Amino acid sequence: MATDMAAPRQMVLADLKGKVDPDWCPGCGDFGVLAAVQKALVDLQIPNHRVCTISGIGCSSNFPGFINTYGMHTLHGRSLPVATGVKLANHELTVLVTGGDGDGFGIGVGHFVHAMRRNVDLLYIVMDNQIYGLTTGQTSPTSRLGMKTKSMPFGNIETPINPITLALSSGATFVARGFSGEQKHLTELIKQGIQHKGFSFLDVFSPCVTYNHDNTYQWFRPRVKKLEDDAAYDATDWAAAVERSLLWGEEIPIGKFFERTDVPALHAAEPVLNAGPLVEGITRIPPDVVQSFIDELT
Repeated sequence: MATDMAAPRQMVLADLKGKVDPDWCPGCGDFGVLAAVQKALVDLQIPNHRVCTISGIGCSSNFPGFINTYGMHTLHGRSLPVATGVKLANHELTVLVTGGDGDGFGIGVGHFVHAMRRNVDLLYIVMDNQIYGLTTGQTSPTSRLGMKTKSMPFGNIETPINPITLALSSGATFVARGFSGEQKHLTELIKQGIQHKGFSFLDVFSPCVTYNHDNTYQWFRPRVKKLEDDAAYDATDWAAAVERSLLWGEEIPIGKFFERTDVPALHAAEPVLNAGPLVEGITRIPPDVVQSFIDELT
């Protein structure tokens, strides 16, 4: 007997448009990251009710308000522990974490290291503009030596963090770098990071057009070189990835530096989750207590 079952509707970009329009400065690289994330989710056909976007504090951390998924705008530097809790509560969700270099590599760097060694199954996208943008232009953990900023007007005297090398040495099982001026390439990296089972780190050059006049689109364009264009490069070779991560100057690699698939994600290593997501399990807490807690949060 024939049935009249309608085929599931295909997700389109309009489904992911947030209720609030982005308030970033015109030309900000974060617009490119938002567009790439939306395109990646559509390409992978992941329904927006199966996605949760978590952020900390900063210009880029306003991201959850600009995309139509579940989301939380959390505390400065604390997005990763919150995201870890979300993933462990419902490991069937696609969890995206978005933030900036100040949020992630400054106050949040301790959480960054531990989330990587635990291999939490999420994608952490850092919009790295090498400046504190929200607070109007102070030196950040990735600002270059000698860079003149509001907080160091005579030039930065602190050696910058190398996020790729840090991720490789801390146990991240997927490590990549993108550039918001390379949309198609960035979209593909996001798709790979989402599909990877484990901690995926994606550092994105996302120029701040207002407060960083050193690391501009014009400065990056002739320097960024895609690792994928080198047929001899092997992204399973950790030592080769570390070597490439140290390149900076006239040639700056972007692309997938490293991936390994032989390490279980945190939720897969936890026996209590073998029966399925916690949110679908039977709770021993009385329903009226659960409801009062929900009411308190809403």
